[in-house]
Amino acid sequence: MCGIVGVVGSKNATDILMQGLEKLEYRGYDSAGIFVNGQKTAAKLVKSVGRIADLRAKLGIDVSGTSGIGHTRWATHGKPTEDNAHPHTSSSGRFVLVHNGVIENFVELKNEFLMNDSFKGQTDTEIAVHLIAKFAEEENLTTLEAFKKALKLIQGSYAFALMDREDADLIYVAKNKSPLLIGLGDGYNMVCSDAMAMIRETSEFMEIHDKELVVLTKDKVEVMDYEGQIISRDSYTAELDLSDIGKGTYPFYMLKEIDEQPAVMRKLIATYTNEDGTMKVDQDIIKGIQEADRIYIIAAGTSYHAGFGAKMMLEALTDTPVELGLASEWGYDMPLLSKKPFFIFLSQSGETADSRQVLVKVNELGLPSLTVTNVPGSTLSREATYTMLIGAGPEIAVASTKAYTGQIATLAFLAKAVGEAEGQAKAKDFDLVKELSLVAQSIESTLSEKDEIAAIVSELLPTTRSAFYIGRKQDYYVAMEASLKLKEISYIQCEGFAAGELKHGTISLIEKGTPVLALISNNEEVAAHTRGNVMETVARGASAITIVEEGVAREDDTIVINQVHPYLSAISMVIPTQLIAYYASMQRGLDVDKPRNLAKAVTVE
Repeated sequence: MCGIVGVVGSKNATDILMQGLEKLEYRGYDSAGIFVNGQKTAAKLVKSVGRIADLRAKLGIDVSGTSGIGHTRWATHGKPTEDNAHPHTSSSGRFVLVHNGVIENFVELKNEFLMNDSFKGQTDTEIAVHLIAKFAEEENLTTLEAFKKALKLIQGSYAFALMDREDADLIYVAKNKSPLLIGLGDGYNMVCSDAMAMIRETSEFMEIHDKELVVLTKDKVEVMDYEGQIISRDSYTAELDLSDIGKGTYPFYMLKEIDEQPAVMRKLIATYTNEDGTMKVDQDIIKGIQEADRIYIIAAGTSYHAGFGAKMMLEALTDTPVELGLASEWGYDMPLLSKKPFFIFLSQSGETADSRQVLVKVNELGLPSLTVTNVPGSTLSREATYTMLIGAGPEIAVASTKAYTGQIATLAFLAKAVGEAEGQAKAKDFDLVKELSLVAQSIESTLSEKDEIAAIVSELLPTTRSAFYIGRKQDYYVAMEASLKLKEISYIQCEGFAAGELKHGTISLIEKGTPVLALISNNEEVAAHTRGNVMETVARGASAITIVEEGVAREDDTIVINQVHPYLSAISMVIPTQLIAYYASMQRGLDVDKPRNLAKAVTVE
């Protein structure tokens, strides 16, 4: 949540900052701002409520310089206003700060050190920049010394980029729990929350670890701890392509990313399969799961649903119980664990703050862990024992699509590899390459029916305020994800229920015209029961939509999709629901990629 950019030593500082913010807008879009400075130009601070386009519209030709910092905000403390927008300044205006994260003790800091200061807004960030200024101006400390002193007092999560108006050649950077990278340019250097923000300028980046401070100049990057001890760190090359980040001819990123899912399946086959057809999975990961008596999958949101989508397959092929945990709950209330647990963390960004809080505890207990993520070098990837990459390419739309399907597919390779190592007959008989290829074909078949799905949405979900997804077994798990997609981008109040549970209370909400979307994959006994539940809702006035695999389809079903292996049905069954959510949002004239109140990477607890 929130995005930071910064550059020092470039003649095109404003352009680099604005281009970077546009790439980071998926992280927050309540407000935005930039501060630009230079030896021969006057410092300028420009802020705006709304999108990056609103900020760009306020920029004049005089907003130029050789260095600067910028920020796009997802509001935590204070409403989206210009006063609460970043960058924030000290009372004198000398110090300028942008910040991602949450300062937990900002009230205590204000009461102890800043009772006589006046503040423009309500943010915790403004407290931080006033604190730095107090130490510098009242105790005659250098900017670096004042920053260090403030960092030792500040508690919580943060990624800071600090500038001193009196020195346009320096940016001071520090982080704890919130993601931040250094970008290495040719004659200039940068800081950003995500490599995507600076990939136009460079593919070479340097990680910053928690509680490290960086002094950035145009030709030098100095990393140190809070005591001033210098730390040596190698850079790495980010494997990103500018063409992957653009929308191309698509109206929204979400539709582009839905369309990319067949390619993601095929790429995963190439990534995790040897030429002889065996699984290409790290033997240490396989051994770690073989030694475990229970697998714990920790995740949030869509990734949590992906964990459920893979649960049956993992249990069947590894012969090991699987338990799902919501990261935001387990971070504060970890239940009694089994004797030999193995943790799997699912996260598209690899930066999810709630999941990292659990991972920290897992590491303290000395337990093995695996991160399944789309972002190499991310925090969860670095700090877990092992990593498996989805390799789906950048996912920009806030509503996750290809990361969900990619996570389930990646776990399929893991499950089969472990099962084969254990000599499990189910694993040996499961031809994953063939079955996942069929899944890719099923997705392509569904995608070819976009117009039909758009028409269904136009007819049955035009103005509704509420809807239900229902299903049984795997379909129930897909229903949870499908309902999240619909509610988060179309603002339709939608819930996903186990079909048999409706009659235990929730059916009281069914009224004339309420859409009930039933998911029915290829299990005849379960299919019959779900159809019975659909009829119960229709009898009470519901408008039913059925999404059915061809093996159990009937002539009057709404959407029929290709049949796939039951282990993988959570992938193919979700595709029409992604399109339903997309068209429901688009037909309402909403911003599909940037739904209100949300951000892509949830980096605050």
